[in-house]
Amino acid sequence: MTPISRMLCAVLALAVLIASPAFAASTDDAAVASSSVPSDNDGPVYGPELQGFEYPYPVGRFAISSQRQIVRMAYMDVASKHPNGRTVVLLHGKNFCAATWKESIDVLTDAGYRVIAPDQIGFCKSTKPVRYQYTFQQLARNTHALLAALGVKKATLVAHSTGGMIAVRYALMYPQETEQLVLVNPIGLEDWKAKGVPSISIDDWYARELKTSADSIRKYEQATYYAGHWDARYEPWVQMLAGMYRGAGKDVVAWNSALLYDMIYTQPVVYEFGQITTPTLLLIGDKDTTAIGKDLAPPDIRPTLGRYPELAKHAAEAIPGAKLVEFADLGHAPQMQDPRAFHQALLAGLAALGKGN
Repeated sequence: MTPISRMLCAVLALAVLIASPAFAASTDDAAVASSSVPSDNDGPVYGPELQGFEYPYPVGRFAISSQRQIVRMAYMDVASKHPNGRTVVLLHGKNFCAATWKESIDVLTDAGYRVIAPDQIGFCKSTKPVRYQYTFQQLARNTHALLAALGVKKATLVAHSTGGMIAVRYALMYPQETEQLVLVNPIGLEDWKAKGVPSISIDDWYARELKTSADSIRKYEQATYYAGHWDARYEPWVQMLAGMYRGAGKDVVAWNSALLYDMIYTQPVVYEFGQITTPTLLLIGDKDTTAIGKDLAPPDIRPTLGRYPELAKHAAEAIPGAKLVEFADLGHAPQMQDPRAFHQALLAGLAALGKGN
């Protein structure tokens, strides 16, 4: 093969790889998306560690020696004016950041809880390494190291989406230091690979992520997270993510996102639910249809994925003593869609532990 032929083949291969973004909604989901949302991709530009995006509380940075490099984990540590002696750690999801917990931080600190909200390595204001072996064990260890440095010996984990997979791993690794587990629409309630979602390479994930825009984020979240509905309150979080892809750090943001998607797809936690010994509360919005790689799945498989009313009940049965609270009309982020109903259920669940229930 001549050098020109080899170059042509490489160009064609690259064109195939970048054909579809990871945020693209599936064919079924795309039909749900409304045309009433903004359609332009103009907006703020943020650095690869969300430089320029303000968090609601002061941000600390905890340096960790990990995998032959120093990485820094951003976090907010918010004290209560009337402390009750308990600490809640808020773990964000894949397309979320610690800042998205703002309302929950306020409610929890008002109720007496110390609240720590970190950005995991690879996300948001934390380091995005060029080389990193992402595992849920590693992220759990990083979180544990942060809490130890902050003097936290025991904590309740309130974990959303991908944060739920980290929290499950944390509870399995550090059962004596996990006071309570609250899983808010966690992903990982099913094994997508075993259900028929085909794998793609990290290079493919990276090519898809490079196509990320405010439009693709918004349409995906509207169709998958919010059952076709949209509210202007969600738009700042779209711009938070999209701003990193508009900046000079786009490549490293996309690369870390690709590594994280591969971790999520290849490291299911669902098979270990029966080993959880921590008191567990599931807070589930039933309208959620999130499933990693759903748009890659064959058409006959796609409708079987991300069926949260069923998944939540199976999880509650599998986790010893787990309690399940469902929000019939809410989706992937009940803490954002209906903060009042969500926080009422959350505070009741946290208080129940103190009563020995």
